[in-house]
Amino acid sequence: MAAAENRLTLPEEMQNPPAEQMGDMPDPTQTAPAVRPQKDQTSDHYRTNNIPARFENPDWFEGYGSQPQNPLYRTTNMTYGSRNPTVHTMPTTFRARSQKFSVHLLTCGMYRNKGLNTAEDQSIV
Repeated sequence: MAAAENRLTLPEEMQNPPAEQMGDMPDPTQTAPAVRPQKDQTSDHYRTNNIPARFENPDWFEGYGSQPQNPLYRTTNMTYGSRNPTVHTMPTTFRARSQKFSVHLLTCGMYRNKGLNTAEDQSIV
């Protein structure tokens, strides 16, 4: 059988799109827009409370690509982590932790024990 006989062909309307559809396609010479296009937001599907913009727009997350793993060593966590987030996996509330402890350590420094060391030295042998 010849290779030309195995080719798939598109319907005529898909091969030559109308001119009004051609205008919707982005120009490859233009730079990316400063504002990202808005897709599904978490608040469209769930009641949210005080969430940052990154949780509101899960399409903003990038960098979830990974190298192919050997199926013998692949874990369920690796499978879950390789998927991009959706509005259904985003948190609906955001409760930031207080930085009181860290600010105190920054101003005072870490505790240092200045006591006398009375323990015997351990032999290497």
